[in-house]
Amino acid sequence: MTKTIALLGALDTKGAEYAFTKQCIEARGHRVLMVDVGVLSAPEVPADVSSEEVARAGGVELATLRSRADRGEAVAAMSRGAAALMPDLFARGRFDAVMALGGGGGTSVACAAMRALPPGVPKVMVSTVAGSDVSGYVGVADITMVPSIVDVAGVNRVSREVFARAAGAVCGMVETEVPPGDDKPLLAASMFGNTTRCVEAARAVLEAAGFEVLVFHATGTGGRTMEQLIGAGRIAGVLDVTTTEWADELVGGVFAAGPDRLRAAARGGVPAVVAPGCLDMVNFWAPDTVPPRFQGRRFYPHNPNITLMRTDVDECAALGRALAERLNESTGPLTVLLPRKGFSMIDAPGGPFWWPEANEALFTSLRENLRRDIPREELDCNINDEAFARRAAECLLDHIRTKRPGP
Repeated sequence: MTKTIALLGALDTKGAEYAFTKQCIEARGHRVLMVDVGVLSAPEVPADVSSEEVARAGGVELATLRSRADRGEAVAAMSRGAAALMPDLFARGRFDAVMALGGGGGTSVACAAMRALPPGVPKVMVSTVAGSDVSGYVGVADITMVPSIVDVAGVNRVSREVFARAAGAVCGMVETEVPPGDDKPLLAASMFGNTTRCVEAARAVLEAAGFEVLVFHATGTGGRTMEQLIGAGRIAGVLDVTTTEWADELVGGVFAAGPDRLRAAARGGVPAVVAPGCLDMVNFWAPDTVPPRFQGRRFYPHNPNITLMRTDVDECAALGRALAERLNESTGPLTVLLPRKGFSMIDAPGGPFWWPEANEALFTSLRENLRRDIPREELDCNINDEAFARRAAECLLDHIRTKRPGP
């Protein structure tokens, strides 16, 4: 079936590159929607969506951007415009997938548009920055980043192959029909290696009750992705038993998910069960990357590339306050479960991170700051014990039934 692929880029300076890519896509039997985000001059190839339209969607006239000749302002304006315009074009059926080519500025504009599109829409970005840390461009979107190898500056022996294969990739994506599945209501669960036993046991109970459970690895990106899907209204309930990203957020670890972690379910009234899973640890990379200020702390080598640091009494007290602050925003059914015998596999009696005084500091802080009408249960077990996992699943099912009565 013929599809339409949007090619988004600066057609005033990258006309030859986009013309070549357009030919590659059309050779596969698909249509192309050319979207111009160039600011400097008229496009070198015809555009279906003009840069004037994109600029206007970003709240500014193209003539104004040209007269000011401020590259930073132009990139910001066209990023806003593309991010506003592309979802509208997609909703109106104007395209089925999107591809772009560019350097740092072009990647910034194109990825802003791609991040604004729904998950599942094929997105391919050929970029000069694709070989570096692209988290600032990709965020939590499903963007396929393709290194351009050489600069996006002409069609040559190297770029010709890169552009052609990237065009083939987006065509393959858009041609692929996703097989139908037994789609059930979706639940979200947060997990780390140190809470795997808990989540797996709870998931078995939830799946037996007729739900599909999406598990998110609590590595910062995982938490942000989960929050995004919850906020988009795609999740019926949340088993947030691995809130470890808050430890990294407060202490300075590498897996922070930002200050809005825990807010989507709370503000959206989504049924939830929350536990302090892995709040006994802060994550760093290899041992030599741990900041000097933490010298003398208690560490555990999770693997050669991940070093865990035990949260202390003061940090656990701060974590209890942070969790309470976010959970107090809840507008839907919520239960907080507290495992008295540890927050992770290594925070258990006799384990390397077992520190009852630190855990008690979190419990006390949470008790003192949590809204009185939010149910809180303290269980005499470790978070990975079968009894804790089963109770977490049962609480969530009860909340979902309360939120949505019926069989």
